[in-house]
Amino acid sequence: MWIKHNKILLSKILLLLVMLLVVLSGLTVFGCIGIGATSKGWSGVTVEDGTLFLGSMEGKLVAVDVSTHNRLFPDVTLETSAPTGGGFGCAASSTAVAIYGTPAVAGDLVYVGGYNGKCYAINSISGALRWVYPRQGNLDGHIVGSLVVFQGRVYIGCSDGKLYVLDTATGDKQWEFQTGDKIWSTPAIDGDTLYIGSFDKKLYALDATSGKEKWGEPFETQGAIVSTPLVYNNTVYIGSFDRHVYAVDAINGKQIWQFPAEDETENKPENWFWAKPIAYDNVIYAPCLDGKVYILDAENGHELVDAIDLESPISSSPVLVDSSIIIASEEGLIYSLDTANNQIKPLADVEEKIDAPLCASEGVVYVHTQKDETLYALNAQTGMVLWSLPLSSK
Repeated sequence: MWIKHNKILLSKILLLLVMLLVVLSGLTVFGCIGIGATSKGWSGVTVEDGTLFLGSMEGKLVAVDVSTHNRLFPDVTLETSAPTGGGFGCAASSTAVAIYGTPAVAGDLVYVGGYNGKCYAINSISGALRWVYPRQGNLDGHIVGSLVVFQGRVYIGCSDGKLYVLDTATGDKQWEFQTGDKIWSTPAIDGDTLYIGSFDKKLYALDATSGKEKWGEPFETQGAIVSTPLVYNNTVYIGSFDRHVYAVDAINGKQIWQFPAEDETENKPENWFWAKPIAYDNVIYAPCLDGKVYILDAENGHELVDAIDLESPISSSPVLVDSSIIIASEEGLIYSLDTANNQIKPLADVEEKIDAPLCASEGVVYVHTQKDETLYALNAQTGMVLWSLPLSSK
């Protein structure tokens, strides 16, 4: 019995030692400082008063002076306290927060949504934190889409299915609106109306001041809506995961047309519309994850020419520069589409994955890449790299 008892005791001791080694090795791998390395995201760029603002894949707000290409202030890490901490001599740690949406700027503040379900208001000159919402805890979901600032309010879509509206100066909540599923879409505001899509397959029109629904009922598609609505000539254009682009009357929410008119293609992820479409001269340019750009008559949805195939998914929202549309494929190729003849030409190859929406200002296109995370400034006419800035701190 004594021998048997000691064998059992020895086995327990060995097991405890193995578990301790696993825990200690885990602390070595993750550490009290290494958790934040998991932050990712595909933030776009905002240009305001000569400064570029974007979120890095390390969970930091980056501010770059357009003229000098230098940081305006040290990168600001969006942090959230880890839910647990302490053991084995470690203090409670902080984790850097992934940033997927493009920052919004108004006055002396830049607003950033974190994947942790918090909104941060940061001084656009110094980088000092002004306020955070919610003050305690987090929202019940992630912030994936970009924030929108309009007439003293910040509009935030959240994956808990709610649209939150905050006071820009204080961060106090003014009202919220509940949809039927996650919100990844960025709101679009035209006049006094806000349009927002949801995973519940519906497009909503709300009074931007009160949050009251304007249509009798939301417009419904057959798939989740992640694309940002485009408002053009009193019509809302929206892409859906049902592989259709819809034109909806902005006043009454009734469908004007859908493209394709019939279900010509099987509904697969590679056929979803994710990027925001572009409108120019009564033509809608709709990029798709199938690698094609569909060129549609804005009034009736008919294809004006055959779709242009870039042979790589398009998740980055394009930009309009003069009369050319600049488009980025996921594989890192940048193209210029001439709207006069709908001919496309290669503009640049950054050889890095691109998911973030493009940004254009004063003839320059800004591209935020992912693999080696670099911010590129390209001449919109020639594609020449004017300058580039690595964003990683490694």
